[in-house]
Amino acid sequence: MLTATAAGALLGALWFVPSANATGEEPARTEPSAAPSTQVTQQARAASEATDTTADGTRLADTGSFDTTPYVVGGTAFLALGAGFVAYSVRRERLGF
Repeated sequence: MLTATAAGALLGALWFVPSANATGEEPARTEPSAAPSTQVTQQARAASEATDTTADGTRLADTGSFDTTPYVVGGTAFLALGAGFVAYSVRRERLGF
């Protein structure tokens, strides 16, 4: 039973590992586009207008980071699950089950 639980916990932890596919959904372009699309232009304008500056006037770039909340929540949950297994096994060992 403990082995099945450990295997399930491992599979659950692997659920939160992002996949890194080296190939795209669409074939690669043979010619680069000469002009940026309107969406790229609008995003560049919005980013330049919303750029923060620090106290010394340095402008910070928008890194476009993704939402890491599911990874933090999943990692915390599985860390707590592992700590629970350790505490349970220590308890069983001390009580002589």
